[in-house]
Amino acid sequence: MLSLLATVVFSASFLGGVATAWSSGAVAHHREKSDPATASSSPPASDCSAAAKHKADRVVDMSSRHRSKHRCRSESQRRPYKGQSRSTRKSRRVFEEPPLPPLSAEPPAEPSESRTEESSSSPSRGATPPEEASGNSPVEEPPSLESQLGGPIAPFRFFSPESSWNEEVPADAPLDPNSAAIVETFDELVASEVSAGTGPFMNTTKWSTPVYTVAANQPTVPVELREHRAEPALSAAWEAVPLPPTAQPAAGTDGTLIVSQPSTDRLWEFHRLAHTASGWSAEWGGAMDNVSSNPGVFGPEAWPGGRSWWGASASSMSLVGGLITLEDLASGRINHALDLADPEGRAGVYSSPAERSDGRSANPLSLPEGAHLRLNPKLDLASLHLPRLTLMLAEAAQRYGIFITDYSTVVDFFGQDPTPTGTNPYMGPGGYFEGQPPRKLLASFPWSELELLKMELHASE
Repeated sequence: MLSLLATVVFSASFLGGVATAWSSGAVAHHREKSDPATASSSPPASDCSAAAKHKADRVVDMSSRHRSKHRCRSESQRRPYKGQSRSTRKSRRVFEEPPLPPLSAEPPAEPSESRTEESSSSPSRGATPPEEASGNSPVEEPPSLESQLGGPIAPFRFFSPESSWNEEVPADAPLDPNSAAIVETFDELVASEVSAGTGPFMNTTKWSTPVYTVAANQPTVPVELREHRAEPALSAAWEAVPLPPTAQPAAGTDGTLIVSQPSTDRLWEFHRLAHTASGWSAEWGGAMDNVSSNPGVFGPEAWPGGRSWWGASASSMSLVGGLITLEDLASGRINHALDLADPEGRAGVYSSPAERSDGRSANPLSLPEGAHLRLNPKLDLASLHLPRLTLMLAEAAQRYGIFITDYSTVVDFFGQDPTPTGTNPYMGPGGYFEGQPPRKLLASFPWSELELLKMELHASE
């Protein structure tokens, strides 16, 4: 059995191998994370299960996000959140990525968008261990783990099985009374981005999130809460974080990073994380205990003294809940809802399960943060002949849905940042993006077939 498990782990890693770099370059878009301390009147000023765990001794690097407007304004020109100073405002910029040099490892079977300039530093897991033979007698191969478990092995996912991120949407789930009009407005926004060639997009190596899954014996370090009004409970949660010394936050001004430690069932989320001679510090983020039974939203239940304005996203919904992970991509299926950023999020309100919002649109037909979309369950996806990645997203959107969680310069999905692995499985002809800009793949997503589930709206404070 140990040999069998080793084979499975070895094989899974290979699928996340490196693809040759995408030579044409790509536009990356970022989210704006809101620091909750300043985003609401009640909180102190600040920026704003049974689920299976990773094995404690397995270290996997994963990633996540933040955003701002296409041809975005400078830091000084961006409008701060209500009650928030410009210095604490978080934003995602749009920029043109330069062409990338080719990576040395063999491309995976599928494509994606992310830029990593290092050659593969992680061990290849794709090869099959040599068979042991006794004389000339052929050795009978043991049954696969999938056959023993009675089906394909589902990718790991964070949070409780009953989490909004992980529950399947019933076909007869009630729709919002304004579903048709709101989806039509959103579809027009997407169409305008397609026409302009600016989106929709999928962030990976910039403005997304690297996730470090660490072992039980990972040494801990303090992470200082900087440039922010005192938040004693959060500072206490960051006193001993099992953060690897070589950890790299996401490229871009958001600098997001997540640390997951299955052995303690804990997770730490950081915004604008930095490492200097004086140590680690971040401008905002959160901490979560009992991750496997958590709904995937920061709040009082997530950590002793936790608050609803914690978390790196503007909605307080965790960055990893809807992150398209490398494990998802390697397996060929996504078994959770998707995270989407919207440049036209509705101002003044948010919908559960979100806890707050940085929406800025006065249009009553725009989507509030926390809104839950899904693809029409009667839509025959096979008949659309979608690109492989687009089909994976569509299948997840039809089964689990899409949550609006944040602001961005364009409509954005988020793929795990592969930079910590030293590989880039998104780029090149054999990458998950099939040698195409992600906006071309996402232009074929059936946006007009989305439906808005019934919302539970709350006024933003």
